[in-house]
Amino acid sequence: MGKNEENDALTKNKPATEKDILAELELKMKKYLRGESANLEVLKDKKLKGQLAVKEKLYGKSAQAAAKAEKWLMPSEGGYLEAEGLEKTWRIKQETIAHEVDISSSRKQYDIILPVWSDVNPLIHQTVQQHITPTLSIKSMQLGPYTLDFTSSGRYMAVGGRKGHLGIVDMINLSLIRELQVRETVRDVVFLHNELFFAAAQKKYPYIYNREGTELHCLKEHGPVLRLQFLKNHFLLATLNKFGQLRYQDVTMGSMVGNFRTGLGRTDVMQVNPFNGVVSLGHSGGTVTMWKPTSSAPLVKMLCHKGPVSALAFHSNGHLMATAGKDKKIKLWDLRKFEVLQTLPGHANTLDFSQKGLLACGNGSLIQVLRDVSGTQNYSRYMTHSMVKGYQVGKLIFRPYEDVLGIGHSTGWSSILIPGAGEPNFDSWVANPFETSKQRREKEIRALLDKLPPETIMLDPSKIGTVKPKREKPTKQEREAEVEAAVEAAKGMKLKKKTKGRNKPGKRVQKKQEAVSRVKRPYLEQKIQEEENMSRKKQKTSEGVELPKSLQRFARKKASS
Repeated sequence: MGKNEENDALTKNKPATEKDILAELELKMKKYLRGESANLEVLKDKKLKGQLAVKEKLYGKSAQAAAKAEKWLMPSEGGYLEAEGLEKTWRIKQETIAHEVDISSSRKQYDIILPVWSDVNPLIHQTVQQHITPTLSIKSMQLGPYTLDFTSSGRYMAVGGRKGHLGIVDMINLSLIRELQVRETVRDVVFLHNELFFAAAQKKYPYIYNREGTELHCLKEHGPVLRLQFLKNHFLLATLNKFGQLRYQDVTMGSMVGNFRTGLGRTDVMQVNPFNGVVSLGHSGGTVTMWKPTSSAPLVKMLCHKGPVSALAFHSNGHLMATAGKDKKIKLWDLRKFEVLQTLPGHANTLDFSQKGLLACGNGSLIQVLRDVSGTQNYSRYMTHSMVKGYQVGKLIFRPYEDVLGIGHSTGWSSILIPGAGEPNFDSWVANPFETSKQRREKEIRALLDKLPPETIMLDPSKIGTVKPKREKPTKQEREAEVEAAVEAAKGMKLKKKTKGRNKPGKRVQKKQEAVSRVKRPYLEQKIQEEENMSRKKQKTSEGVELPKSLQRFARKKASS
């Protein structure tokens, strides 16, 4: 018995063979290959076929390199809360999580409550569950509710208070970089391509500021804007004003790319699909419309709720959309089929998806986080959190590459820990939280060189770069066989028996002949059209070719007008 157990232990601890390693790499390669390879057998152009075959090989090599890098250079693994026995994960409170995590993670859990206005420059008071108290000097008086936005790396956060307070915070050091008081209403705030510039939707117009708080631009053409979104791959700032107008402005050239009236009234529900760059709006009639800057009509108009739409969010894969309506329902939609996957009871004023697919819903002072446990797009309750003293939630946003949920509420902003929310490993070429100023400059130049034109925004971006196979015309024999089959079908058609005098043999034959001629007509018209096109082409070629002098006297002279 002892020998058998030792042998079993040796087989379990046996190092992986080459076959096992290759099988694991193949699984990881599928993750990095965007769909299946193109079918090159359809193409008849040998040169194009060869070029595409070389590109397909390059895609395969890059996917293999990425899979190897993930195996050896990405040691961190994400994890979720796991309940034991009858325990429920949504019963676990933030205090319990704070006691179990390490010190650096516990620093990311705090409540910042802004003090009441006074002549003395007060400090921000913190209601925290940990031992850290950062000192951020702010003059303020009930400046909420607050809206938040993070950079793509999650290093910096922009905050905007309804009463005019703007600020940028370094989330690693928890230090205030810059703050300013614009002394007018601020409805939304969004970072541009990096932390050096951000836009704020103020009372009359949207403004663009730099990191030092200096006003750079006032976009008067946009009017009183309610919502802002930035398309980082296209360098487009999308705005939605209170008259229901959607505008796109190129921040590199300053030109207005698109200006459209939605025609569905005022709305403040706006979100960008990160997968394809399509902007979606939720309207008071329960409809959701999807727009691109090169089309004056919506790409999609779908009825999602029986009442007004209150919030929208998109999964990072671009195929899953969450909507919340005043009919007290939260719906999950498959955007490939435009069908409802799941309907959940509840109301939400704000929604957001994390990098790992967790869905945060906020309403009043209650926050719920939903998770797809089974991987079949079936979401259930994962975590809950209630704001202290009944502070009203205004905005929920997950911090990239961190298990942190940022909350903008009526008196400040808060941060809570949501295990399993963020991507555990960051790619320094895509988003580097520790990048230097030199790396930032290089990245900015590279992004400008790789800037996508507005025409590339479409519902299915995977169609870009594909080859549409040339449709072959049917041969003369195939066309004749098709006509004969249609004629036989028309002759074999059964006629209705009619009243006396209307059912004579002559009339029946006449009706069958009319049916045959009706079937033949489109083929004959097509034939005549092709003959006319051929004669026009011949005429153009004959006009274009200049005859030698010796033959010009035999050329047909044009009729004098």
